[in-house]
Formats: sequence, C-alpha cells, structure tokens
Amino acid sequence: MAKQLKTPGRTSPAAIDKDAPLKEDIRMLGRLLGDVLRAQEGDAVYEVVETVRQTAVRFRREADPVAGAELNRMLKKLTREQTISVVRAFSYFSHLANIAEDQHHNRRRRSHLLAGSAAQPGSIPHALSRLDDAGVSGAAIREFFDGALVSPVLTAHPTEVQRKSILDAEHEIARLLAERDLALTPRERTRNGELLHAQVATLWQTRMLRYTKLTVADEIENALSYYRITFLRELPALFDDMEVELAAQFPHLQKKDGGLKLPPFVQMGSWIGGDRDGNPNVNAATMQHALTRQSTTILDFYLQEVHALGAELSISTLLVGVSPELQALADISPDQSAHRNDEPYRRALIYVYARLAATSRALGASNILRKEVGHAEPYESAIAFTLDLQTIADSLSANFGSALIRPRLASLLRASEIFGFHLATLDMRQSSDVHERVLSELFACARVEADYAALDEPAKVALLLSELARPGLLTSPYISYSDEANVELGVLRTAREIRARYGAKAIRNYIISHTEEVSDLLEVFLLQKETGLLRSRWHEADDGGIPETDLELMVIPLFETIPDLRRAAEIMENLMAIPVVRRLVAKQGELQEVMLGYSDSNKDGGFLTSTWELYKAETRLVDVFKRAGVTLRLFHGRGGTVGRGGGPSYEAILAQPSGTVNGQIRLTEQGEIIASKFSNPEIGRRNLELLVSATLEASLMPPSDSSRHAERLAGFEQVMDELSGLAYHAYRDLVYETPGFTDYFFAATPIAEIAELNIGSRPASRKASRRIEDLRAIPWGFSWGQCRLLLPGWYGFGSAISAWLEGSDAKGGKRGRTARLATLKAMFQEWPFFATLLSNMDMVLSKTDLAVASRYAELVVDRKLRNAIFKRISAEHGQTVACLGQITGAKTRLESNPLLARSIQNRFAYLDPLNHLQVELIKRNRANADEGRKHDGRVHRGIHLSINGIAAGLRNTG
Repeated sequence: MAKQLKTPGRTSPAAIDKDAPLKEDIRMLGRLLGDVLRAQEGDAVYEVVETVRQTAVRFRREADPVAGAELNRMLKKLTREQTISVVRAFSYFSHLANIAEDQHHNRRRRSHLLAGSAAQPGSIPHALSRLDDAGVSGAAIREFFDGALVSPVLTAHPTEVQRKSILDAEHEIARLLAERDLALTPRERTRNGELLHAQVATLWQTRMLRYTKLTVADEIENALSYYRITFLRELPALFDDMEVELAAQFPHLQKKDGGLKLPPFVQMGSWIGGDRDGNPNVNAATMQHALTRQSTTILDFYLQEVHALGAELSISTLLVGVSPELQALADISPDQSAHRNDEPYRRALIYVYARLAATSRALGASNILRKEVGHAEPYESAIAFTLDLQTIADSLSANFGSALIRPRLASLLRASEIFGFHLATLDMRQSSDVHERVLSELFACARVEADYAALDEPAKVALLLSELARPGLLTSPYISYSDEANVELGVLRTAREIRARYGAKAIRNYIISHTEEVSDLLEVFLLQKETGLLRSRWHEADDGGIPETDLELMVIPLFETIPDLRRAAEIMENLMAIPVVRRLVAKQGELQEVMLGYSDSNKDGGFLTSTWELYKAETRLVDVFKRAGVTLRLFHGRGGTVGRGGGPSYEAILAQPSGTVNGQIRLTEQGEIIASKFSNPEIGRRNLELLVSATLEASLMPPSDSSRHAERLAGFEQVMDELSGLAYHAYRDLVYETPGFTDYFFAATPIAEIAELNIGSRPASRKASRRIEDLRAIPWGFSWGQCRLLLPGWYGFGSAISAWLEGSDAKGGKRGRTARLATLKAMFQEWPFFATLLSNMDMVLSKTDLAVASRYAELVVDRKLRNAIFKRISAEHGQTVACLGQITGAKTRLESNPLLARSIQNRFAYLDPLNHLQVELIKRNRANADEGRKHDGRVHRGIHLSINGIAAGLRNTG
C-alpha cells in the first residue's frame, strides 16, 4: 500500500514543496496499512491488492481495453474472502488519506499564521478588514452581532456511513499524525510510529459496518460525539478570538471596563430525534431521549470543567481578597473541610458542582462519574448556573485574578451561554399531509366538519381561523382517536413538557414538509392550540374580539419542489396578511423563518433549474418580507452533494441574493459531511469560522447600487431564466419522460444495495415503490455518486447552454452566438451566483468518470436500453464539459483550484479499484438472487464496505 498514491501530472516546484509533508504522511499511513495487511492477511492478499491497484490505474490513465479485460478476469477470480480483504484495504486507505489531508490543511493554515501572511478569505480578520475597507462602521458591526443568529443544524440521513468506533480510532490517528509535526526526539518519534501502527491495526480489526439496523438512538449518540470532539471547546474559543479581532480592528468598541462581550449568536441545532417526516421511528419518546442525552452530554462537560477549575483555583484569602458574592457562594457550600477554610473559590466550585450534579439527575442522567461532596438543590435554569460562574469571574477580576479567568473559566462561562442545559435546539418536522389527516379526524370527531380534507383552500382557511378564534378545544379525553392522531398530539404535548424542563431554547421550531398552501401552516397553529403550545387570553381581547395570543413554536414552511418554490412568496404574503398570524409574528420579534429544500427541488427539476428557482424564491421572499416589515430568516436545507445544495459554505452564503442573509441564517449539515467538517477540531473550528465570516460579509458588505449594475444584473437574470427553462426540459426529458429510465437507474447504480445498508433509521423511499418521485432525494444523489456519474450535479447544463448559444438573436448568425457567449463570460466574471454555480459544477465534473460509470452501465441487462441511455448521458456530459470550458476559459477541471484538483486526482488510485470491485460484487449478488440461490452474507458485506470506502473517498456524496 506504500505505492498507493501517486503524484499526478506536472506540478510546480512550489506546489511539490507545499505538498511534500502530505505525500509523506500518505506514504507512511499506506506503509503501515500494508504492514498490517501482510501480517494479518498474508503476502498473497497484499500482492493481489497491489496488482488490482496497478491494473485499475492503467485502465484509468490509458483507457486501456486490455487492462479493463485483465481487471475483469482478476476480479472474477478472487475468492469471497480475498474480495472482502481487498475492499477493506482500499476502503480503509480512503479513510487514512482523508486524515492525512485534513492534517495537511491544518499544517498549511498554521504555516500561513506563523509566516504572518495576509488573512485568508473566510477568516474573521479577513471579513473585518473587508468591511472596514468598505466603510462599514464598528457600530454597525456591533449591531450585527447583537441581533445575529448563525445556526448549523446537524441531521441524520440514510447515507451516514461512519460508525462511532471508526470515528474514535480515526480521531486518535489524526492526533498522532499532528504530533509528528512537533520537534520529537528519536525515541518519541519511534514511539509515535508504534502507536500509529497500533491504531491502524485497531482500525483494521474494527468492524466498519453495522450488522443491525441503525436506530434513532444510535444517530443521536453519533452526533453527540462531534460535540465532544469539536463543538464544546472550539465554539467558545471562536468567540474568544472574534472578540480579540474586533478589539484590534475596532478598538473604540471596547466597553468602559476594557471588555468586549459578544452575545452567543452561534447556536447549534439538531433534527435527530425530532424529524418525523417519513420516519416512523421518531416519536415523543425519541424527542425526550434526544434531550436527555443532549443534556447529559453538556452537563457531563460542565461537571468535568468545574471539577478541573476547582483544582486550579487554589487561591487563599490569606493572600488575596474575594468579593462578598463569591464569599456567599463559598459559605453555602456543602464542603466543610477545615483544609479549605481559606480557599473560597474551591468551596464555591464544590457548591456549583453539587448543584450541577443534582441538575443532571433531575434532567435524566443516571450516572454521575464523580460523586459530589454533599447535597445541593438543582439549578432552576442554565442562566442561574451562568450567573454563579460570572460571580466567580467578577471576583477574580476585582482581586488581581484576571489572568486566571482566560485559561478555563472564560470558555466554561461562554459554553454555558451557548449550550445552556439543552446543548442544541431540537427542531420538529412533519409532513403537511399528516397534519391534514389528523385535523380531519379531530374535526369529524368533534362534529365540526365531516370531511375537512375535501374542502377547497378558502374553506379550509376559514374553518381553521374560526377554530383558532374559539376558546374551546376540538379534542376531548372521552373520545378515542386513531394511533396516528394520538402520536402527533403526543409529540406536541411532549414538546411542551421538554420546553418546561430543559428551557425554551430546547425546542423552538416546527417545520412543515411539503408546504403547498396557507392552510398547511394554519393547521400547525391549530395543533399547537390543541396541545397547549398556543394560548389565548380572552379577557384582554381587542380589535373586534381577536384575543391576545402566545405561541411557543415558530411555524416554519419548507418549500421543496419547483412548483412549491415558485409559490413560496405568494403563500407567505397571504399568510402574513392574516391578522392573528401577523400578531404572532410581531411577538416573535418581527421575525419569521422560511426553509428552502435543495434536495427535492433538484430531483424534481435538475441542478440548474433548482439552483435558479431557489435564487428567485429568495429574492421574492425578500420583497414580501420587506413590504410586511418583518425580518426574513432563511433556513437552507443543504445536503452534501452539489446536486443537493452542497459545495463550499462560504462561497454559497456570499452568493446569496442581496438582502437574504441580514445576520440570520440556519443551514443543515448532513451525514458524512458532518464527519468531514467536524471530526477534526481544527478543521471544525475553521468551518464554524467560515459560516460566521460569510454571514458577516453577506449581511454588511454594501451592495453595488449603480444603475448600470442593476441593469446588467437584470439582464443576467433574464438569461438565467431562459437557461433554466432549457435545462429543466433536458433533465425532465431524461429522468421522467424516457421509457425505461427508472429500470436503468435501479440497475446501473447500487440504489437497491444502499436501501439494504444499515446506515440510517429512515427508509430510502417514502413509499414501497420504484418510482423516482417516491425515492428520497438523498439516496438518489448518493447512488449517482457511487457509480461516479454524479448526474444530479450537472445534467442539463450542456444542453441548455448549447441551445441558448444557438438561439435566435437580433444580430443573427455567428456574431449572435459570439455575443451570447460573451454575455455568459461576463456573468461568470461579474455575478457571484453564476460563478459559484459553475465552480460547484466544475468540482462535480472533476469527480465524474465515464469510464468507471460504463462498468456500472454493464449491470443493465437490457443492452438496447443500456446503450440508449448511457449514450445520452455521455453526450450530455461531453457537451457540459465543453460549454463550461468555453465560459470559464479553463482547459482542465478545477484549474482555478489546483489544491483541490490534486486532492481529487490523488484519490482516484484507490477509488477506482473500489468501484470495479463494487460492480463485480453487485453482479454476483444479483446473479444469486436471479438464480434463486441462498443469500450470501459475505457478498453483501463486500458491497456495503465498498459503499463506505467510495463515500469516504469522494467525501461529499450524500
């Protein structure tokens, strides 16, 4: 495996020098894996692995048909045991190469900082400098932070492939790899190598796959591991650094006492345990379990830090004074040891620890690892805990102890403000059709309306508003309801209990999938009324009998399909025209959130149309909310792949239409993207900083308001409208209107095998069918990534550009085409939206490989269907690549990002063999099924191992 990774093509000497440590790390990890492979599987298996790799490289580089035939023969001859070993070898190498690459990113970043280089784009110093240069005042920046919300929301989904055991082993390998950059003695270096070898051996002997179906509880635990690795420490540290940078750039922002304190505007969110849409495994019990485990995780962290702080703050009143408030905390401490009579900080922290332990038990923890000294009452809220910590900090600050705050107490204090006792806000989500069914039942049982679902939209709205205005409830304890109604009502009642127990931030949002009408939102208002989450005070009624109403959960529409996106602005305008809704929005601080779905809109209309319709929906929503005097917060439902809204977050936020950010943004982080972004603390910290700096720049950078700019932008948008229509037609024609396409997709991708993999608690399809419409967008995109076509990230672009360039023009002929191409080039140069779209597509195309994809096409038994559809896909790919090059002027993929280009190119040496092996294993598996032979568990295991390895190698395929 030492030869596993080759250096691609011609590389400049400077680039070679920069990448030399990365190559050395990869060689070393490959050598260690090779040593483990020889020791545990034997020389014969090791040689097979190397031969497969070399033959696959020949097939790729030379498109050598002899190499292809040789590879086929070789793979068919492998025994089942050899196949598993070979797949495991390449899969683990994918993971090890990722670790090395992450370490190299950290190394390069440190190198820039040590060299005193200019601040890099995406950093807070760079953002503040840009704003300063643009004339944005420090007061405006401070105002931004006071009202901002930046919230990454972790979600689980059916392409999450990482086991926690694998994550833990990889985290230790990353730590040891980073240690090698230090000045180690020969003995220390040898010891480091031995520990690395042991960890690689552990990885080899650790089961990569789950043999049982993943549960929601497993998904919760998996997500919590990222808090312990990254968020709990790196998020408070980011705030500390932001305050330092702000003080340096805008010193006048300092308070009179010399301090500058930012509010906790970065807040973590989660869907895991609260997202019920299409997942029957999520219910009231999983919501409660999620909050119990979240609370236990953060309280364990607080207990650990408070205990450590007590050991550190050994300050004696024989030497220095303390504040009366601190002394009061010490005096009520259960610690009565004479040895600590003069150590009030320790006694106070023992009291804080005892209260935290009591709080943890009250909130569901069953095991406190370090028992408290004595009894204390639990905290009534996280704010009370924060105030106790602030008392300690204030006392230190007033008594020559300021230097003692920063090492640990400052971060703990910040963590308490960010995470509270709930850790992350748990969102609730359910589909609109479920709400309609439940309310239809409630209306019928209450004899209010026999068939609510059959009413037209105006009648539904009128009935819902009438019921909202009525003091009584539809539900009765003396009526029996269906299981579905009981589950849905129970979930909302549990949400009310969770908010009372863990604080209002524990659950704040209710998201409605498939929002298509105003009634879809009013239904959730009414369900909240039925469960005590919406309360009216009738004695304060005014305005013609409209009661004063309080709403606990913000009702958030999710617009997903192309038609829904086109109607989003109209729906929100109509909703906010309703007096009772407008009053509720006012109580939310004149703020309303809208969620936009990237995945389903792409599956519905293709990459280009989805991206454009999202852009247009955002601009229309901005206008609607501006007229209403309400702040719009957009929640971006982005996935890992470009086809699902993925790609670099920094560039994506900066490319948002003007007025759509305004200091408020939430966005999903999903599946293996969570692992790639947050499994390494330094990488995680950088990704959090990117989100903040992009939000800062997108919110405050002055837009160009020249009439010429507005005119050109309007022209560009008109062109995009035309391109979108052409791309939509090309995409829909292939995916939904070509006879046999569904059969081709199910045969030429591992979608069926993905559906069987124990990698998520949610089924791959919404219904038991093979219709593309019913398939979830996530496995749809994941499947195309596995077979290296990544079709959702580019299909339709080439047809659209070609047709538009050849379209009728006033100037006609060749000159008309030249002028149109010049327009596209200007769009690329001047319009961040279009530039980001092309950049993301360029990255997708760099991972696309038709030679490898052709092997998957061979899985389609119907040769005529196979040739017809693969020929169309190949032609569109060629057209897309050619058109992209014409617009950008680039001769090769990722020409403007050579680092990423080298990274992707380097991966092919170990990705290609996995693809070829996966095809062979799928052939065997399907042949067994077709011939009625017994299910072969080892073949299944090999397929699933290859899925894991390919996903790890591509990194953003889910």
